[in-house]
Amino acid sequence: MTTTKAKVVYSPAFTDGAEFQIPTFRLLKQDGKLYKSAKTPDLDKEKALRIYKAMVTTRILDERMLAAQRQGRLSFYMQCTGEEAAVVGSAAALDDGDMIMAQYREQGALAYRGFTIDEFMNQLFGNELDYGKGRQMPVHYGSKVLNYMTISSPLATQIPQATGYAYGQKLAGQGECTITYFGEGAASEGDFHAALNMAAVHRVPVIFLCRNNGYAISTPAAEQFAADGVAPRAYGYKMDVIRVDGNDVLAMYEATRAARRLAVEHNRPVLIEAMSYRLAAHSSSDDPSGYRSKDEEAAWREKDPILRMRLWLESKQWWTEEDEKQFQENMRREVLETMKRAQKRSPPPLETLITDVYDEAPPMLAEQFEKLKAHIRRYPDEYPKSARHVKGGV
Repeated sequence: MTTTKAKVVYSPAFTDGAEFQIPTFRLLKQDGKLYKSAKTPDLDKEKALRIYKAMVTTRILDERMLAAQRQGRLSFYMQCTGEEAAVVGSAAALDDGDMIMAQYREQGALAYRGFTIDEFMNQLFGNELDYGKGRQMPVHYGSKVLNYMTISSPLATQIPQATGYAYGQKLAGQGECTITYFGEGAASEGDFHAALNMAAVHRVPVIFLCRNNGYAISTPAAEQFAADGVAPRAYGYKMDVIRVDGNDVLAMYEATRAARRLAVEHNRPVLIEAMSYRLAAHSSSDDPSGYRSKDEEAAWREKDPILRMRLWLESKQWWTEEDEKQFQENMRREVLETMKRAQKRSPPPLETLITDVYDEAPPMLAEQFEKLKAHIRRYPDEYPKSARHVKGGV
């Protein structure tokens, strides 16, 4: 059975979906000027500058922390470089009460919501002030206060979780939604399809935002799927969909704002495909020179989303070259000084290894923890002093 009445034909008629051509929504040209028929979103100076500063903060943080990883001060890092408009522009269109379920390249959304450089550093170095108590890899942020669900490494698991969380929001009736971010590579996981189908059937207020940045690690989009990107898949679930220039922060803001209205006011899930490019390596463990050319990267650097927004701000006389210089200097200084402080903080005490897992540690876990302490007592020189610091001693 289908949900609609199908037309009947009397000879084989096949379709491959080629008749569906999804346009790309765009407002801002690379020179910072609007397209002729485009309209400026309802965005005041204060919010526009907040968006821009979050984008620049993300770029500076990424540059500095990748350098720190190369120096051996950090074990791992992932950059958002080139995708700042897709992340920050969409996050700015949400309400503070909306839940964000990220993949691992959405630090800009946290920066926009007010996550401090100190909080970023505590997580990256896994020190005693890290909300995750040092249990996660670097770049796996989370903030209960800012409604940013803690990131988990397995690819695409956050997508069906977003559908479930949004179903709860629908039942609560507080006018909130969930947005979940993922790359086009994650859209090839089964979790993606299960999530979209459940969201469409149960009509939940969720926004699926696919960052189509060209590569799933080293696999180019052309080798991932034969169809026209990820957006057409929404038709299979009778879901609203829009494709956006992911380097156009104004278009991302406006598209997400419209998607949020559909989600919250009409319980209609929405798929947004943001067309962008991952200018950085997949991670600090990746070397993109093995699978793409310098000419390709250079062509996309000409489409830098931060420069595009900066030119727009300058055209409105909301930002100047002096503002840029001062902000960059201050931010670089803050990142460097905060990193030094975070590095000096002690790791989480050993006892935090099993806290927040159970209300009361079950016998098996308690027994394992005692064996761990005994092992450290036996080989104290093999462990840092912080590992020996537990209640009652090791």
